[in-house]
Amino acid sequence: MSDAWTDKLDLYLDGELASAEMRELDVHVRSCPSCAADVLNRVQLKRAVHSAGKRYRPSAEFHERVRRSVASEPRRSPMWIWLTAAVALVLVLAVLAISARQRQLAELRIAGEIADLHVATLASTNPVDVISTDRHTVKPWFAGKIPFTFNLPELENSGLTLLGGRVTYLDQSPGAELIYQIRKHQVSVFIFNARQVDQALTSDSGARKTLSFNLESWEQDGLRYFVIGDAGAEDIRSLAELFKKAARS
Repeated sequence: MSDAWTDKLDLYLDGELASAEMRELDVHVRSCPSCAADVLNRVQLKRAVHSAGKRYRPSAEFHERVRRSVASEPRRSPMWIWLTAAVALVLVLAVLAISARQRQLAELRIAGEIADLHVATLASTNPVDVISTDRHTVKPWFAGKIPFTFNLPELENSGLTLLGGRVTYLDQSPGAELIYQIRKHQVSVFIFNARQVDQALTSDSGARKTLSFNLESWEQDGLRYFVIGDAGAEDIRSLAELFKKAARS
């Protein structure tokens, strides 16, 4: 394994390389067992650090001070009323800003962990536990291995190929990972119980970039879906629409 490749792996995982270098390193990692193993080790280290981190949450005492400030009796002095209202407004805005930042950090953390899981799959010598292009073989394989069921889409004339699936974990919650081939690109579809995934994910999101990948996420019928890969945003969106349609059937 060349030091030139090794020195770029951290930048690769953090999405800080130029697009051309990202594509070049993607190709290299898939063909170099040593670099693939190194990537996998670094991904696992990142996930361990993420899990050990603690996000800031306002204490109960802080919430109580805000409540008391808002509910306190106004003084007779107009100036005191104005100052009390101004302080209360600042505190409320601070709480809202902290809450919004917490949601943003949670979304970024989960998007990063989903990207880590996808990279680990790409770097693995055994990316799937059940190998089959038949959805009627792959779906039943998950029975008893995860606490929910799901539908897989029909791929006829879609240009997509199902490669297989595996059990995976997000925030220690079990879920399904399905691997698809779109031309020369591998795309992962992750499915988890929505109640067991971070509560910050309360809305759907269109295709967006995370690291060097396109990612689309949505909640449907109590399940949280993530579609991620280095395929184009339109391909990611098309696969997501097939899963939405299959879930409605």
